[in-house]
Amino acid sequence: MLTTLCYIEQDGKYLMLLRNRKKKDPNENKWIGVGGRFLPGESPEECLLREVYEETGLRLTKYRFRGIVTFQQDGNEAEYMHLFTADEFTGTLSDCNEGELHWIPKEDIFSLNLWEGDRVFLDLLLRDAPVFLAVLRYEGEHLVFSEAHLY
Repeated sequence: MLTTLCYIEQDGKYLMLLRNRKKKDPNENKWIGVGGRFLPGESPEECLLREVYEETGLRLTKYRFRGIVTFQQDGNEAEYMHLFTADEFTGTLSDCNEGELHWIPKEDIFSLNLWEGDRVFLDLLLRDAPVFLAVLRYEGEHLVFSEAHLY
């Protein structure tokens, strides 16, 4: 499975999505960035721009590829997430049908209900690490293995 995830930055804050509106959501009550699955034939950039617009109403004008995160969980299909940050956009923030959007100060991010593995790559983003490849392996909701390589 191919996905994108983006952390939009403004005034020392990230735009975060509290996933609390979809039934049977594997991310229920977790805070994440915005993004989603590739459509057939989409590039990572096309998926990023479409998903951000669909979930936020914002059109990104400046964004940066940060890395690829591989998620493995209990024999499920692996997910290859293309991770981006963005700091310039146009448009007005709109309501999201997947949850509540909030601007969260970067220093408060780790106090949120995050996936354990998200803490690994958020730390890399906050330290402005170079492009990275990361592997996160879960058993249920528990992170049992993580590894990241910087390039």
